[in-house]
Amino acid sequence: MTFNDIFKSNFLSNISSVSIFDTLLTIVLAFGIGTFIFLVYKKTYQGVMYSSSFGVTLIALTMITSQVILAVTSNVVLSLGMVGALSIVRFRTAIKEPLDIAFLFWAIAAGIILAAGMIPLAVIGSVMIGMILLIFVNRKSHIHPYIVVLSCQDHESETKAKSFLEQQVQKCVVKSKTAQRGLIELNMEVRMKDDNTDFINALSEMPGVSSAVLVSYNGEYMG
Repeated sequence: MTFNDIFKSNFLSNISSVSIFDTLLTIVLAFGIGTFIFLVYKKTYQGVMYSSSFGVTLIALTMITSQVILAVTSNVVLSLGMVGALSIVRFRTAIKEPLDIAFLFWAIAAGIILAAGMIPLAVIGSVMIGMILLIFVNRKSHIHPYIVVLSCQDHESETKAKSFLEQQVQKCVVKSKTAQRGLIELNMEVRMKDDNTDFINALSEMPGVSSAVLVSYNGEYMG
């Protein structure tokens, strides 16, 4: 059999129709699971600025993926065309939070599984993934990391301020130090004993200390 025989056969032109009920059921379930993914994303978000458009994108992505897979499974020619079309698509939007990648793959996987007819797997799997994310992402540590930005006028005031800070916190590590004439700036990572931040007020009022700033820190951003 040659390639001409294959293209002349009815194999490539064969279309298995998708019923209206299956289409509506898939879209409705995709919307429900996409909404669940959106709610979990909103509950577990820990970035700097929450983007509601990204949450809506998760819902749309689940529904769009399910429709694409339904179309692909109904027509062999269409599946080949979609593979070629999607291979040239390039997304330039930067993912700022590593956890956002997991939500994107979750939405795509849920849409694919739904369109493949594995409804129990899509529903039960999404519920379990959501529960795991809610448990682990929202788990708070009793030791909160912070960054103290300290500006001093001379070495003597720097030594006294650092000694005072070490007494007030559980752990203090110097991350960076900038020295100029008449100005010394320290960036120190501290682990506080509790939520009391009054020591920053006392630190800023010490002789030779120009300013003392306390900001939260998670390893990627400060704010």
